[in-house]
Amino acid sequence: MGSSTCSTYSDPHLAEPITFDTKEMRSLLDMHNVEDRDWLFNMISQSSLFNPRKVGSRVFVSPDYNQSMEEQRVMTRKRLRYLIDHGVFKGWITEGGAEIALKKIAFHDVVSVYDHSLAVVVGAQYFLWGGAIQFFGTKRHHDKWLKVTEDYGVKGCFAMTELGHGSNVRGIETVTTYDPNAEEFVINTPCESAQKYWIGGAANHATHTIVFSQLNINGKDQGVHAFIAQIRDEDGNVCPNVRIADCGHKIGLNGVDNGRIWFDHLRIPRENLLNSVADVSPEGQYLSAIDNPDQRFAAFLAPLTSGRVNIAVSALYIAKVGLATATRYSLSRRAFSLSPNEPEVLLLDYPSHQRRLLPLIAKTYAMSFAGNYLKSIYVKRTPETNKTIHVVSSALKATLTWHNMRTLQECREACGGQGLKTENRVGHLKGEYDVQLTFEGDNNVLMQQVSKALFGECMASQKLKRPFKGLWLEHMNSPSPLIPSQLTSSDLRSCEFQMDIFYLRERDLLNRFVAEVSEQQKQGRSKEQAFVLSYQLAEDLGRAFADKAILLTSLEAEANVTAGPLKEILGLLRTLYALIILEEDVSFLRYGYLTVENAAVVRQEVIKLCSELRPHALALVSSFGIPDAFLSPLAFDWVDANAWSSVQS
Repeated sequence: MGSSTCSTYSDPHLAEPITFDTKEMRSLLDMHNVEDRDWLFNMISQSSLFNPRKVGSRVFVSPDYNQSMEEQRVMTRKRLRYLIDHGVFKGWITEGGAEIALKKIAFHDVVSVYDHSLAVVVGAQYFLWGGAIQFFGTKRHHDKWLKVTEDYGVKGCFAMTELGHGSNVRGIETVTTYDPNAEEFVINTPCESAQKYWIGGAANHATHTIVFSQLNINGKDQGVHAFIAQIRDEDGNVCPNVRIADCGHKIGLNGVDNGRIWFDHLRIPRENLLNSVADVSPEGQYLSAIDNPDQRFAAFLAPLTSGRVNIAVSALYIAKVGLATATRYSLSRRAFSLSPNEPEVLLLDYPSHQRRLLPLIAKTYAMSFAGNYLKSIYVKRTPETNKTIHVVSSALKATLTWHNMRTLQECREACGGQGLKTENRVGHLKGEYDVQLTFEGDNNVLMQQVSKALFGECMASQKLKRPFKGLWLEHMNSPSPLIPSQLTSSDLRSCEFQMDIFYLRERDLLNRFVAEVSEQQKQGRSKEQAFVLSYQLAEDLGRAFADKAILLTSLEAEANVTAGPLKEILGLLRTLYALIILEEDVSFLRYGYLTVENAAVVRQEVIKLCSELRPHALALVSSFGIPDAFLSPLAFDWVDANAWSSVQS
């Protein structure tokens, strides 16, 4: 075979049109701190500490996953120290306001794109340990702990999860009592299932932890509270009355030293109770302005929403890495000729390959606008908006992290065998980010919380005879929308139709859920038992709420763009998002919102939309704003990257 017949790399930038302003599109997707993001991307890519390596003619940065678990942990801490020394976290917990909060989220996104282990360590120090002191503590804690935490003088961790309890925080078994004679709390692990588990930073590095524990005062259980406890001295030795073990090797995140902690009647000062919600007097009297235990627990957990916000948003950036890689590869890799003596066809010119990647791109765009909305309401939160933030963050954390894992799997397969190589990132990222589906709330449990909240809104509306308000439920105050019996392409591309059918689905599922739970209660079951037995409707309703939220925030983002190529592309993406939800979610057929005939029309329209978006594929993934160095060799000249000359170098 002559050399002229060999496969060669052809740069898609030379052949693919750019029909809209990708910088403007990126600004829409990122929403805030674009220059700050690029500053941090640039800092990481220029430091030898972040493992730059030349592959072919390009330089890429990512951790060396061939290192042992112990070596990865050491490098993660060195990189954290480097970022601290270069002022990345300045003001993160000693300053407040929406501007700082958005900058924190932006920098967390960048760090996540580089390495999830580093992002988790950052999160444990600043969002969990530091955030708990900031939000659960009062002035005495702020004065003592915030500055030293920001400067990394104290290495903190966050001990909530136990071997026997994860999502059910109320059920944790660690017990704290109070000794009024010594004015000390006594923290104890009463059984093996009460050991703190998966505590990031605990195995090797953390000097202090926030301990979540049941508080028992004079024989009365006052519920879960948070305490500051020292677990290591300045020399790194484990403190008396504390035992620590390593959680061991994991499918990902091996740069994080997850540990297990037992407390053997550990004594701490009375002042170490984080007392913004409740306090204990020197004499041992329990004090709280909130008498209702349920309300006290809700107020106590409200600040933890930040974790769900960060997870939801960072998941999208990893999906972007996968899609940018797989799409670029599909624009330069060819396979099979359709006619004799004809060149092989680009992967993305196959309709089947378009159907694999372009709907995921459309979903990623739509979910980015939903993530932006979530960030906006979170950084401007008030006590009145806490419930909305809880429901929206729960729905989006579940939906966006599920989307990320599905996207990475599809991109891995779309890259063929090359997707298996760790250096190409896509396959490896699955193991690194799988944990997002269960930490900071198991996704299925979070979706059930969404449905319960909607149930509560419906019951309150009926009981108080007041209209629905908030959570985009105002459509429930109007007559049920009517769906045309025979859908056309024009119908399907209409934003009014898209809203109507999403509203119809949510309205019907909410009414069905309320009716089923009420029927279960009539049969003598408790509300909680009724919820458990109605889980199928609860799952369908949770997805319906999330999908509606994503569609509406996409429409809002689109409405703020002036007429032109950008707005046209956003309209196509939003329509593809809406129709792919109609096609993929069986509830539209199960409950009769779509007929079988109309479902077939939807499917054909999806194929058309993929074809229309195909010429814009490169521009769409370029707008994600992921620097080349943070992608992989597969996204560029994969022939050069695998050439013998690259092996020798």
